[in-house]
Amino acid sequence: MKHLVIAEKPSVARDIARVLGCTKKTAAYMEGKDYIVTWALGHLVTLADPEQYGEQYKTWSMDTLPMLPGQWKLVVIRQTARQYNAVKEQIFRKDVSDIIIATDAGREGELVARWILDKAGSRKPLKRLWISSVTDRAIRDGFAHLRPGKDYDNLYHAAVARAKSDWVVGINATRALTCKYNAQLSCGRVQTPTLAMIAAREEEIRSFVPKPYYGLKAVAGGITFTWTDAKSGSTRTFDRAKAEGIRKSAVRQLRLTEVKKKRKKTHSPALYDLTTLQSEANSRYGYSAKTTLNIMQRLYETHKLLTYPRTDSRYLTSDMTGTLKERLNACAAGPYRKTAAKLSMQEIRPDKTFVNDTKVSDHHAIIPTEQFVQLEKLSSDERRIYDMVVRRFLAVLSPACEYEEISLTGTIGEETFRAKAQNMLAPGWRGVYEEGWKDVDEDDEEELSAAAFPDVKEGAALSVSVISLTEGKTKPPARFTEGTLIAAMENPVKYMEHRDKTLEKTLGETGGLGTVATRADIIEKLFGSFLMEKKGNEIHITSKGRQLLSLVPSDLKSPELTAQWELRLKSISQGKESEKKFMREIEDYTRSLIREIRESDGKFRHDNITRHKCPQCGKFMLEVNGKHGKMLVCQDRECGYRETISRHTNARCPVCHKKMELVGKGDGQRFVCSCGHKEKLSAFQERKNKAGKGANKRDVANYMKKQAKEAEAPINNAFADALKNLKL
Repeated sequence: MKHLVIAEKPSVARDIARVLGCTKKTAAYMEGKDYIVTWALGHLVTLADPEQYGEQYKTWSMDTLPMLPGQWKLVVIRQTARQYNAVKEQIFRKDVSDIIIATDAGREGELVARWILDKAGSRKPLKRLWISSVTDRAIRDGFAHLRPGKDYDNLYHAAVARAKSDWVVGINATRALTCKYNAQLSCGRVQTPTLAMIAAREEEIRSFVPKPYYGLKAVAGGITFTWTDAKSGSTRTFDRAKAEGIRKSAVRQLRLTEVKKKRKKTHSPALYDLTTLQSEANSRYGYSAKTTLNIMQRLYETHKLLTYPRTDSRYLTSDMTGTLKERLNACAAGPYRKTAAKLSMQEIRPDKTFVNDTKVSDHHAIIPTEQFVQLEKLSSDERRIYDMVVRRFLAVLSPACEYEEISLTGTIGEETFRAKAQNMLAPGWRGVYEEGWKDVDEDDEEELSAAAFPDVKEGAALSVSVISLTEGKTKPPARFTEGTLIAAMENPVKYMEHRDKTLEKTLGETGGLGTVATRADIIEKLFGSFLMEKKGNEIHITSKGRQLLSLVPSDLKSPELTAQWELRLKSISQGKESEKKFMREIEDYTRSLIREIRESDGKFRHDNITRHKCPQCGKFMLEVNGKHGKMLVCQDRECGYRETISRHTNARCPVCHKKMELVGKGDGQRFVCSCGHKEKLSAFQERKNKAGKGANKRDVANYMKKQAKEAEAPINNAFADALKNLKL
């Protein structure tokens, strides 16, 4: 008898099959003496659309809401039905004794496999492969320690509860809003609170009134001192007259009252989880959250250089410490060779700064695997992300950074002035990074300075050569970028206007809005449904997004709701709560949502309508700013026609060197820059060829094919398929 292994993707299936000695290859599975390895393509099975629960749901109408299925139906996704049938055929082979689930080790991965088995009607025994990397060693170790499938039944129940609750609330609220206001309006338990955070930030910026503040700098004995208020300790005052008075009355002598020298240590920032990595990659390289996750998936699945990316932990478990030297040897290449080799020769002493079993749930922090790296095989984007992870790994294993902090305190008259310097003694973990590196989490951290103060002692009188007034203005909070937004989703409390201890506790226990696995997709959905847009690297809410928030029931805008849901789902996965009880409460909540929307007296209007008529239905089209450029979208949801007006590109303007937009169609395509420069695509290609940097014909053809494919891609909206078939 043989064991059937179901992986989540073909690439992972190939790795498993190779390790298990499955040499017979077909289009849908690989087979060996003891194992058959097949795969899903992400989800092969999903919850049925509303229309499949009755004829009455084919027409969108308030009268049919709420939709609350009594018996839930699973359907095979049409686009991948062939692979589902192939997997089902393997499941029911007479020589297959049991099934090993080898999908991603997480809640959604469990759902991928279990729905296939449920839809197929399998009753064969289950085992579970639970690994955090797909190296040969990890796979062998995982198969040597397979767990019973029943150990993950509760995780599956939590995954089903998540899927059903999102279906019930999302589809019902979306249909209700769309029917009520005759506009394509979608909402959800995570995306709507996320949008509300962006709106709250914009309102904060809009209502912000800058206030001027003042300070004083004094140069004495070649040292620059900063005035400090004796009562508050602040270096600023909003009273200009006070600052001017201190400056005018100041004597030309500073008396040192205190000289302090203290030896200090700092430890490396913690290892990366997915959210921190996405946030920092956006800050450093401008990568979107989705782009960073895709790069991580390639480094995990294809290159097998990094561990499982969808993790919310920044710590390792104690049983991993024995593998650290092997991981150091694996990444000892290129710029990391000397540091990794040095660390591997020393004793590694794990401590609570990076090893803590209590702070690891399903997966540990992202670190290198034991797979030897060949840097030349990585793309530039993959190199950047790999570099971030490896340097952080090396930094965590390195000694602390040691420096001497020198603090000088003096008085000019009755006023206090202070100066501070930090002299490096031993760079420690900072030596892993290039000069000028700064942790994005530590914006306010003072840079270590090698410059030393002149040798001065307490009681010394220093001649003041200059005392000057400094001025500044308070600044509003910065607009969200994708990096700061995904960090805010993980910890939304500090971005909220009202602080509530119960809310803070709940959000802290659940990890904020959504999960590490879903946040990037939520951001993409908000862009795809034109509820927010990008201007440069900043995120702005659109008029449509603002109006949606005014129409959505207040409960659905609160991060507390989704946090409470995640807490309940976690309880289900731990066996502390039942899926049925949770769903009964969700259905009651959905009824109240529909009632509130039905009784609302709000209004919605399109304020981005153009004079361009839709070529399919003749109605006027809407101009929207998509994530990749401007688009025209038909206002008729049933029509669904859309076309691209312009696209953002990486092509640089020859005049001002800013990135240009590509506008037009076919032979008429041209690059346009904000400085006024215009250039035909053909002229641009010719200019680049002459400069020796041009693309060949194949590159150009691939680029144009990609542009066309992206222009025709459906709106990235969870309810897009349902909305396009809307008939009022």
